[in-house]
Amino acid sequence: MKQDTKQKLLRRLSIIEGQLRGIRRMVGEERYCVDIITQAGAVKKALSGVENVLLENHLSTHVVKQLQKGEKRRAVREIIKVYNLAQCAK
Repeated sequence: MKQDTKQKLLRRLSIIEGQLRGIRRMVGEERYCVDIITQAGAVKKALSGVENVLLENHLSTHVVKQLQKGEKRRAVREIIKVYNLAQCAK
C-alpha cells in the first residue's frame, strides 16, 4: 500500500472513530433519534469511502501486478471478488 493511501485511510478512520464516540454520547444523552440516525448515516458514508479507497488500491496495485505476471485468471477472480464486495456494501 502506498504511504499516501495509508495516511489517507488512517485519517478517515480516525474521523470515523470520533463520529462513533459522538453517536455513543448522543445515545447516552438520549438525544433526538433523527439526529442520531443522521450521524449514523454519516458514519456509513465515511466507511463506504474507506472501502472505495481500499478497493481502488487493491485493483491498481495487486490486480495490475497479477496481469503483468500473466496471471489473467487470478486477476479476473480478484476483480469479480472486489465487485461482489462493493455490491454487498450498497
